[in-house]
Amino acid sequence: MHFSKSLVFLVAALSSTSAFGLPRSPAAMKTAAPFSAPFNTLSRDNSPMVQPIDVSTKLSSSLAGESSAVMTRGGVGSALKKMDVPLLAYFFFWYVGNYYYNITNKLALKAAGGKTGFPMTIASLQMGVGCLYALFLWVAPDGRTKPSITMDDVVKMLPVAFCAMGAHCASVFALSAGAVSFGQIVKSAEPAFAAVLSQFVYGKKISKAKWMCLPIVIGGVILASVKELDFAWAALISACVANLFAAFKGNENKKLMDTAGLKDRLGTVGNQFAVTSILAFIMSVPLFVLREGSKWGEFATMYKTNPIVSFNLIASGLYFYGYNELATMTIKKTSAVTQSVANTAKRVIVIVGVALVLGESLDPIKLLGCGIGIGGVFLYSIIDSLVAKK
Repeated sequence: MHFSKSLVFLVAALSSTSAFGLPRSPAAMKTAAPFSAPFNTLSRDNSPMVQPIDVSTKLSSSLAGESSAVMTRGGVGSALKKMDVPLLAYFFFWYVGNYYYNITNKLALKAAGGKTGFPMTIASLQMGVGCLYALFLWVAPDGRTKPSITMDDVVKMLPVAFCAMGAHCASVFALSAGAVSFGQIVKSAEPAFAAVLSQFVYGKKISKAKWMCLPIVIGGVILASVKELDFAWAALISACVANLFAAFKGNENKKLMDTAGLKDRLGTVGNQFAVTSILAFIMSVPLFVLREGSKWGEFATMYKTNPIVSFNLIASGLYFYGYNELATMTIKKTSAVTQSVANTAKRVIVIVGVALVLGESLDPIKLLGCGIGIGGVFLYSIIDSLVAKK
């Protein structure tokens, strides 16, 4: 059973983060010394939050210990043997990586001054951390085989890389300007942007059933924003810009994958994501130099003296790269409907979980709007299948 290098990396990164512990709320952070640790430890003991689990050993022992009667009745044994353990692991660590990325990203942004600090610098360096990991895999013994792409292939990948860079940087700025939960709620409206672009820019017809779902999505986002305590126009606009870039990225990526022979030259899904990430990082450097380059000395000093910034910057970069590569792998191994369900569940987990940990507001109206919006996204994803069955 061959697990992705990114999966192994994400487990290691998760273990290292858990050793530091995560704060339950900003109030808890205030009780700690200013720069005593990257995360404020919640308990006196030093037990890690996430214990390592030997999945293969537990599964093997479970299969070996089943009685013949249970295996005969209902085919439980047969079902376990057919279980796609790598796919389940991809889903699990995709969720965990996304969850911890949002927490570490927000902690780094807050410690660096929020939206008036260094959001563009942090966004760019996060991609740079992931690129270093990708390059390491190409040069490490028994690592990942390097792609054999041409310069013409690189040129064709530039639109996807630019959109990936824009989506990430706009998302980071949105999360620096407002609550993580609010940014995630607005970002859940991405299908509305994708529908408009697909219909009017890329000439791909969207069904009437899908169009009818969009008011539900938009209405849910508006309702969730009414009682938002951390509402900020900068967060709303940035999240919408991120949605726009993400919608362009999806369409451009589809065009890219239709290029004859490109998949063979890239070799693996991991290589595809790595090349795109490296190009996106290179494109982001001029933007952060133009916007925050004059404050680089101040940021460098902060990075050296403030472990909350340094640790969470590196951790968020590694989590960002790891969970995105795992998400790409699940897309390759599952159907569109399964992917839609997974994305919907991920949004709910991140919005509620991160809000609880960071002490963000969970007003009933906000939760209702969140539920309506995300439910509309899910309905948008499966409506064509439901209509076709009828």
